[in-house]
Amino acid sequence: MEWEKLVSPSRFGEDKARSLKDLKSRSIFEQDYDRIIFSYPFRCLQDKTQVFPLPKTDFVHTRLTHSLEVSSVGRSLGKKVGKVIIDRNSSLAKKGINQFEMGAIVASAALAHDIGNPPFGHSGEDAISEYFLEDGFGLSLKSQMNDKEWTDLTNFEGNAQGFRLLINNKYQGLKVTFATLAAFSKYPRESLIQTKDPGRKSQKKYGFFQSEKDFFKETALQTGLRSLSEKELVWCRHPLAFLVEAADDICYSIIDLEDGCNLNLVTVDTVTELLSPILGEKFDYKKFQKIELKREKVSLLRALAIAELIGQTAESFIDNEPGILSGKFDKALTSVIASANHLKDIINISVEKIYQSTPVLERETAGFEVLSGLIDAYLRAAFDFYQNDGKAGKKNTTILNLFPPDLKAELKQDHDSFYPLILACLDHITLMTDSYALEMYRKIKGISIPGY
Repeated sequence: MEWEKLVSPSRFGEDKARSLKDLKSRSIFEQDYDRIIFSYPFRCLQDKTQVFPLPKTDFVHTRLTHSLEVSSVGRSLGKKVGKVIIDRNSSLAKKGINQFEMGAIVASAALAHDIGNPPFGHSGEDAISEYFLEDGFGLSLKSQMNDKEWTDLTNFEGNAQGFRLLINNKYQGLKVTFATLAAFSKYPRESLIQTKDPGRKSQKKYGFFQSEKDFFKETALQTGLRSLSEKELVWCRHPLAFLVEAADDICYSIIDLEDGCNLNLVTVDTVTELLSPILGEKFDYKKFQKIELKREKVSLLRALAIAELIGQTAESFIDNEPGILSGKFDKALTSVIASANHLKDIINISVEKIYQSTPVLERETAGFEVLSGLIDAYLRAAFDFYQNDGKAGKKNTTILNLFPPDLKAELKQDHDSFYPLILACLDHITLMTDSYALEMYRKIKGISIPGY
């Protein structure tokens, strides 16, 4: 893979090739960032849970604040790495690429990394998958699609949903650059492949639905991603996708621990024991002990640890750049840095003390019930409409009237199968905030009735 092609400034739907030198104020990659941050899917993240249910007495991170922080770390990584890459490739500078453009690509992709996640966190993805695997009606829809389409649904993936939102003409038509799309795509493969290599981190999940496979082919072509199969849709990662992944890994490891401490699930002493080894000799324990407030202590440790991890990760990328460009290196950068084992210790404690805490498990349980109920109601109504040429029963007609205008319009179009209509329904449901999903579930189930 070659850097000049990897940082292509071209966009979907634009016939004329872009040049970075054509832009006077904002670069095209800065425009990507602005398009994402002002978009409807991004705004929906403000009421989507990161890990903890939102308490009334304290602040914890939502998907939105998490995404902003990942983007900030991603920008720092992109600039650090970008400076060295530009120095190594003088032709990039001649084309207007500098370290700030590299930072903008990573920041934009990182900003969008969670936009495809449904309500109630990762348990929301599991709830969607299990609906099609275990629910009677969901399982009955298997005959309506091919094996690859069915795998999309039974292994529902927020990353693929995010790619769909980024290239969709709906939701303000983001149309970000191919470079940002490729950097966003941590898992550049389709859902059902026979050649899956467990040694490749990029093949752990998948990155696009069958409905968007042609769009991803174009993304891979425009950015020069290396194909790994002649028969299946599998590519090597875009190099900057490693930095997007690392920014996410750094933030959720450190900041989930900070939230857990602020909610008294782990102690300050535990946080200190976990984060101080990352800092090594840079950690001034005597100065740290003079800080009285718990929140300030944890905030300082978090800031210092993230800064150190950014430096280690950037160094690891530079060391492994030849292998990344050739496609031979395919691991999480945070798994090969000096603090890799310290991060494992943090994850182990977080799983025990935070991710399996009662509030988190209660939210996940509720998420399964709410999402499966919504999906069932929406798909039964849509399928009734689809099978009966636009005529549905009274109950389903009532539910159809609750659909937003864009979903109603999608139902009225001609489709060869029910698969695209399922995805259209899931578009609407995955964009719901936690609160709105719960409200709609209560209304549909008759738990909440206006006027009563």
